[in-house]
Amino acid sequence: MSLKEEALALHRRYRGKIATSVKVPLRTQRDLVLAYTPGVAEVSREIVRNPESVFEYTSKWNTIAVVTDGSRVLGLGNIGPEAALPVMEGKAALFKEFGGVDAVPLCLSTQKAEEIVEIVKNVSPGFGGINLEDIETPKVLEIKERLIKELDIPVFHDDGDGTAVVALAGLFNAMKVVGKKIEEVTIAIAGAGSAGYEIARILHRVGARKIVVVDSKGIIHRGRREGMNRFKEELARITNPENITGKLDDALDGADVFIGVSSIPNLINPELIRRMAKDPIIFALTNPDPEILPDVARRAGASVVATGSSQYPNQANNLLVFPGFFRGLLDARARLVTDEMKIAAAEAIAGLVRKKELSADHILPQAVDRKIALKVAAAVAKSAEK
Repeated sequence: MSLKEEALALHRRYRGKIATSVKVPLRTQRDLVLAYTPGVAEVSREIVRNPESVFEYTSKWNTIAVVTDGSRVLGLGNIGPEAALPVMEGKAALFKEFGGVDAVPLCLSTQKAEEIVEIVKNVSPGFGGINLEDIETPKVLEIKERLIKELDIPVFHDDGDGTAVVALAGLFNAMKVVGKKIEEVTIAIAGAGSAGYEIARILHRVGARKIVVVDSKGIIHRGRREGMNRFKEELARITNPENITGKLDDALDGADVFIGVSSIPNLINPELIRRMAKDPIIFALTNPDPEILPDVARRAGASVVATGSSQYPNQANNLLVFPGFFRGLLDARARLVTDEMKIAAAEAIAGLVRKKELSADHILPQAVDRKIALKVAAAVAKSAEK
C-alpha cells in the first residue's frame, strides 16, 4: 500500500483525528444538576463577580484555538479552509498527545486580515491561547501583531515562532560542535517570510550581528525598494551591517552558517558551500525537499547539516517546540509570548542533548522524546513568571 493509500485509509477509518471527551460524571440526576442547570448558574455568577476565575471553573485554562485561513498549508499552498482541516486536526492531536493541551481547529472561510482578526477576537473568550497556523506572509505577521495588542491571551505563530525556536536550539549546539560563537559568525538566511523574519529577529536578540537575509529579489539591505514591506524594512535595520547587495551567492560567500526557509528545493549547490567559511553549518529546513540534500552538503564540506525531514539526522521539527511551549504558557497563565520565552525554550531543547552525546549528527533531541515538552514547558513558565 502506498503512502497516499495508507493515509487516505487511516483518515477514512477514523473520520478525523480528534474528538471531544467529557471529564465529569453524567450518570445521575444529581450529576446533571451540578454539571448543568441549575448548578452551573452558580459558576456563571461567580465568573461575573470574578472574571479571572473563568480559568479555574472552565476549560479555558487548557484550551487553545489553532487558526488558519488555508492560504499557505504545508507545501500545498493556498488550498482553502476545508482542505486545511486535516492538517489542523493533526496539529491539535500533537498538542494533546505531547503537551496535554486541548486544541480546537478553527478553519476560516475568509482570507482577509481584518476579518480574521475580528473573528479571533470574538471567539477568544473561550480560549486560553491562540496558535496561528499556515497563513501566508506578510498577512500573518500583521494579524499576529494586531492580536497581540488587542487580546489578553498569548498569540503564537508556529510557522514563524516555532521554527525560530528550533533553529536557535540547533544552532546553539552546532556552534559547540564547530567551536564557533553566534556573536562572531556570519549567517545567511534564505527566505524572508514569517520563518526567516522570526529567525533573523531571535538571532539578533541573542547577539548575532552578521546576519544577511535573502528573498526572491536578492539581499535585503537599507535603501532597497523592490519587494519590500515594513517587516522587511525592519530586517534591513537589524541585519546586514555592511549593507551588501546582490544575490544568495554573494550572501553565502565566506558565511559560516546557511539557514534555508525558502520553500525552494535544491536552492543551493556544492559550489556555494565550498565558497563558505571553514566548517560551514547548513540548516536546509524547507519541507519536504530541503535546499540541499545532506549527503551532497557533507561531500561539499559542510560540518553540520540539519533539515526538517525525519529521513535524515538532525531533524529540526517544530514538534520539539509548540506542545511544551503552550503547556508552559497555559500553566503560567501568560498573557503574551516574549523573546525571552523563546530563547529559554531553545536553551531547554539544546540542553536535552547531553555533552557526551553531542556530535555533528546529533545536535537536537528526537521529536518523540516525551521529556522535551516537560523541559520546554518549565522553561517557558519560569520565563513567564519573571
